[in-house]
Amino acid sequence: MEYLIEWKDNHTPTWVPSEFIAKDVIAEFETPWWTAAKKADEAALKSLIEAGDRRDVDAVDEDERTALLFVSGLGSEDCVKLLAGAGADLDYQDKNGFTALHIAAGYVKPGAVKVLVGLGAHPEEEDDRGRTPLDLAREILKVTPRLQFARRLGLESVINILEGEIFEYAEVQEILERRGKGDKVEYLVKWKDGEDNEWVKAGLVAEDLIKDFEAGLEYAVAECILDRRESADEGGKKEFLVKWTDTDEPTWEPEENVDPLLIQAYEKIDQNGNGMSS
Repeated sequence: MEYLIEWKDNHTPTWVPSEFIAKDVIAEFETPWWTAAKKADEAALKSLIEAGDRRDVDAVDEDERTALLFVSGLGSEDCVKLLAGAGADLDYQDKNGFTALHIAAGYVKPGAVKVLVGLGAHPEEEDDRGRTPLDLAREILKVTPRLQFARRLGLESVINILEGEIFEYAEVQEILERRGKGDKVEYLVKWKDGEDNEWVKAGLVAEDLIKDFEAGLEYAVAECILDRRESADEGGKKEFLVKWTDTDEPTWEPEENVDPLLIQAYEKIDQNGNGMSS
């Protein structure tokens, strides 16, 4: 740790290692900061940040914790926003591997969790035991007595926020199985990016996928269209011969079962005289 020292003899301010500075001088600079952080005192933190003394908002205490970790644990949404706006590292990890999200989740502060996620904190950072903030919240919920209603509700809120963030941009290829009843229904999903299959709450899975699964429809991935024809049924609807990525045998499919983009690509080729048609 180094500090920028202003000298009484008007010498140019210089950076000096902490071991060469009197402890009372360091304390005079540091104490107000940590007092404000540990009390989540937004006004005091803002005043110190705006003082113009080039303070490092990611400074750490003796336990390698930053101000952001303290205010997150206290659930101060305003302080979290203030520190983030001042450039605090949202994904900094202390000596236990805890991020601000771990701390907010562990101390059951759903408001702070939501703010951190909204600011871009990474929800899948792991602590030194390999736990994400979501893992930690689930672990705590398991050992929280059922009579502690408020705490359990808070933990469930934290879990819902983190699950929503993690699964929001993940694309499901297909649903494999279902389990549970009522509001406890979960689906075993297969991800398009090849990640391991995972049980996901119904509310986090696209409604059209659930509807198709419940109706017994199966999914396959089309590679391209090989040919086109009109069906023999009344009305002569279009059918396309589709080549699939996971099977060797192409099949004739009605137009509504084929990706419109594949149809456009095929018809463009066909118009240029390079496609097959019948």
